[in-house]
Amino acid sequence: MRLRRWVTTTATAVLVIGVSAFAPASAIQAAPAASTSYVALGDSYSSGAGAGSYDSASGDCRRSTVAYPVLWANANSPDSFDFTACAGARTTDVIEDQLGPLDADTTLVSVSIGGNDAGFGDTMRTCVLSGTSACLTAVAAAEAYMDDTLPGQLNATYQAIRDRAPNAEVVVLGYPRLYQLNGGCLFGISEESRAAINGAADHLSEVTEKSAVDFGFAYGDVRSAFTGHEICSDAPWLHSLTLPVGDSYHPTADGQRAGYYPVLEALA
Repeated sequence: MRLRRWVTTTATAVLVIGVSAFAPASAIQAAPAASTSYVALGDSYSSGAGAGSYDSASGDCRRSTVAYPVLWANANSPDSFDFTACAGARTTDVIEDQLGPLDADTTLVSVSIGGNDAGFGDTMRTCVLSGTSACLTAVAAAEAYMDDTLPGQLNATYQAIRDRAPNAEVVVLGYPRLYQLNGGCLFGISEESRAAINGAADHLSEVTEKSAVDFGFAYGDVRSAFTGHEICSDAPWLHSLTLPVGDSYHPTADGQRAGYYPVLEALA
């Protein structure tokens, strides 16, 4: 049996080699390189709000030329790149306003979404303006929303992406923790509020990851990438309360470059 298998295998190999050796050059062609069509969806963490260098044509969407989707496109030279992420976007905005470029030829989609649905901006305003007790109440309400309502909204968004781009690899990016606890901040909100906000960021990451994985999408957890670079650290990649106010609590250019971009690059 072994001899027969060896003879059969050898004969097959000789036949293949012989055909290859004597085939005309015109018949031997390298397979064409697969084209890459990349679409970047999402909210302000995807659009690059806080990073500066905004494309004036993007208006209030505040799409930055140093946002992680642009960095990926610059490094990988896809055949097409559409950047529809928009500051302030919620899941319904992605579904209604951002999916236009998606089609069966789309090969890569990235998206961060859910923070605005869960009331991130309102929670931060409460924490900054209304003290610890109100902050903790607002955080608890946001976490309840993440448990009760957000999964359905994420599922609807992911389904819409899959319906429009059935052949695409989809990478869902999460959100970092905002604060380094017991860090160098001498002013601002209380340490208890900072810990609660970090806990909400962890909760959001867990909910987002579960929804993404359930859809078969890749999930990019950026929390480790930002560890040591939160607000109150020695080298923050996130803005604290600042001007313009829309930059507050968003990644800086370094956060986009060294926090988000490597996570996408590792998965895409």
